[in-house]
Parts: sequence; C-alpha cells; structure tokens
Amino acid sequence: MDNLLWIFVSAFLVNNFVLAYFLGLCPFFGVSNKLDTAVRLGLASTFVMLITALCSWLLNTYVLVNAPYLRLISFIVVIASTVQFVEMAIKKLSPVLFKALGIFLPLITTNCAILGLAIFATNRGYGLWEGLVFALGAGAGFTLALVLMAGIREEMQYNDTPALVKGTAITLLAAGILSLAFMGFAGLFSR
Repeated sequence: MDNLLWIFVSAFLVNNFVLAYFLGLCPFFGVSNKLDTAVRLGLASTFVMLITALCSWLLNTYVLVNAPYLRLISFIVVIASTVQFVEMAIKKLSPVLFKALGIFLPLITTNCAILGLAIFATNRGYGLWEGLVFALGAGAGFTLALVLMAGIREEMQYNDTPALVKGTAITLLAAGILSLAFMGFAGLFSR
C-alpha cells in the first residue's frame, strides 16, 4: 500500500507529466483558456489514461511477451480506439462539451502524455494495480496542471498586462514559473 501511495504522489506532483516531463503541452496550452473546459478535458484524459494502462498491461503481460518490438504500435492502436470511444460518448452525452473541446478531443489520440504513460508503466515493470495507480496519478496531475493554468489565464484576462508580453509570451512565462514551482516537489519523496 505504501508503494501505491508513492507511485500516485510521484506521478501527481513530483514527476508531473506536464510540468516536469513536458508531455502533453498541446492541450496544456490549447485548452487551458477556460476552467470548465480544462477540468473536463483533464477528466477525459484521465479516463483514457486508465484504459490505456489496463490495456498496455494486458498487452505487455499476455500478448506481446515474445514480440516487444510491436509494443509501441499496439499502444497507439489502444489509445486511438479508446479516444474514439470517449469522443462518441461525449458527443452523445454532452454535445455542448463536445463543441467546447473542439479539435482537442481527437487530439488526445496524439497526446504524448498518454503514450508516455503506457511506455513508462511497462518500462518500470508495473503490475496491474501499480499501473492503474500510476495512470490515476498521472491523470490527476495532468488535470491539476490544466486547471492551474486555466485559473492563471482567466486571472490574466482581468489584469493590465504590458503589451510587450501580452498573449502567448505571458502564457509561456506563467507556465515556466508553474513548472519551476513543481520542481520544488522533486526532493519531497526520495526513495
């Protein structure tokens, strides 16, 4: 149980996919304009990460035992299928959210954070429960990064920003400072 907590906290804070590994930056910058959209995309990405962790464990344990060279292409197929399922479900259950997410929902397929999750989990030799906890921590950390950035960007709309750094420049500066803040967690859990 201690190991599972360590895996979760590590993926959530210490080794945050967006702010420490710089994976998933496309949705991080593209969808973090509004808080509600960021939360929903974070939850959708977390769901895809959980399914990907389960499927990558199954593939790595039972199917690709003698063919590890097929691992990457298999993970891509699993991720694309899962995202297609999530996209159809969101379109049916919440057309407003589907429209708000726009192109970023199908782009979860190419989100390198999700592919990184599958590769990290298998390379680290995580079992089923460890892989699922890792996916949950990584998804929660991804959602946290999106929500923090969305909150910062919403606040920046109401502040006087110098013309020199308005727009993309101030967003990149805020992301850099946020990343530096998360680097402070690096020594929190040493093993």
